[in-house]
Amino acid sequence: MNTGAHADSRAGRPEIPTRLLVHALVREDGTVDTDELHTVAGLLGMTDQQVRLCVKRLVVEGRFTREGRGRKAVLHAVADVTGAFAPDAAFVRHAYRQDTGLAPWDGTWHLFAFAVPESRRTARDALREHLLHLGAAPVHSGLYVTANPVAELVDAEARRLGVLDALTRLTTTDLRIGDTTEPRALAAALWPLTGITERYEHLAAFAEALRARLAEEPQPSDAERLTLAVELAALFTAAMTPDPLLPPELLPQPWPGTRARRLTADCWNHLDPPARTGGSPAPRLFTLYADALRPVDGG
Repeated sequence: MNTGAHADSRAGRPEIPTRLLVHALVREDGTVDTDELHTVAGLLGMTDQQVRLCVKRLVVEGRFTREGRGRKAVLHAVADVTGAFAPDAAFVRHAYRQDTGLAPWDGTWHLFAFAVPESRRTARDALREHLLHLGAAPVHSGLYVTANPVAELVDAEARRLGVLDALTRLTTTDLRIGDTTEPRALAAALWPLTGITERYEHLAAFAEALRARLAEEPQPSDAERLTLAVELAALFTAAMTPDPLLPPELLPQPWPGTRARRLTADCWNHLDPPARTGGSPAPRLFTLYADALRPVDGG
């Protein structure tokens, strides 16, 4: 292994829990090759003991069954355990549409307010988490705002939780918080753009180094290629998860997320699935990213 080049490609190397690594290596047929799992885990700095304990817990929890022993064993996923590194395809595609100017902002702010009683705390917390997941920011207690038209998604969740009657929503093109009215200034005040910027800069540094690594001779081994794919997915997830996907009109320019996503897509285009022995399927992660990062169009 070219340790120097491989280390350079790990700029901003993510911390990957062993459990999530197992999920990331689930193949198209729902299995995990434990020999491959141990090899990739070793390249990520995990010990064999960590892997064995993690697998044991996952089996005890009923998330996987195990066939065989030791590194010759095969894990079978009991349910769809794609894992936390799997991209939300619709979310990712919207980000790339924004990056290419296909989703311009119409100047409308979308506000949501709710007053759910303490007796319905679980539903109230779930609705708040759903709003945050959709990129809304709190303005005051029980009042959230976003620049994206997510009303249908919020309504559907409120209806599912049985609190639709407690939800109020409205739109405005005249949002003012204190003395602040300028849209970019409002966005900077409402969302943690500095932290989001740092995550994208880490992703971009890793992806740029990885792109250079993939252009080298010799190419990474199959195990290294799979390890790099897992690391890239982890950093992409870490950068995208807190991103509210604000329209470019509300962001500092140039926005680092645009460059980081472009570099990530380029890496995945060149990060072919590792060669499989005996015709076994590749990890599902490759298919999921190929789908999520497919070229956007005007449709």
